[in-house]
Amino acid sequence: MEVTGRTILNQFKVILLVAIITLIGQQIGFGISIIKAIPGMIMIIVIAMVALIIKDFTPKLKFPAFAWASLFALLLTMPFMPTSKFILQYTNEVSFLGTTTPILAFAGISVGMKMARLKQLSWRLVIVAFCVFLGTFFGSAVIANIVLKIQGII
Repeated sequence: MEVTGRTILNQFKVILLVAIITLIGQQIGFGISIIKAIPGMIMIIVIAMVALIIKDFTPKLKFPAFAWASLFALLLTMPFMPTSKFILQYTNEVSFLGTTTPILAFAGISVGMKMARLKQLSWRLVIVAFCVFLGTFFGSAVIANIVLKIQGII
């Protein structure tokens, strides 16, 4: 895929739309002031855009944008970084749970647009989904059990 200013602009428009929906959802669902959350949301938008640009300009690495964003955000918020307190102060005003609604809505739309491909997978998709859900459930239970034992709660 060729990276153009148009591609970057379209990516920005989608991220901006998700940010606006997130801010509105946070206000409604969690009572978080939109005005208080805007600086943190701007920082999240910048991190997301940097990640998308890095991904687009390094296609041979096959590293997903989400991973670039996570790595970039991790580096910026490490305790020894001068940006840490500043970024965390503002991004703490953005509820992580509030970001899931628009992201899941876009994921649902994306899956809906690929229904013909999903129909070809038929019953195999159900088996794979079941295994993923089962593995995730038991993996989470094992980790929770270990953490609770370490803390002496159980």
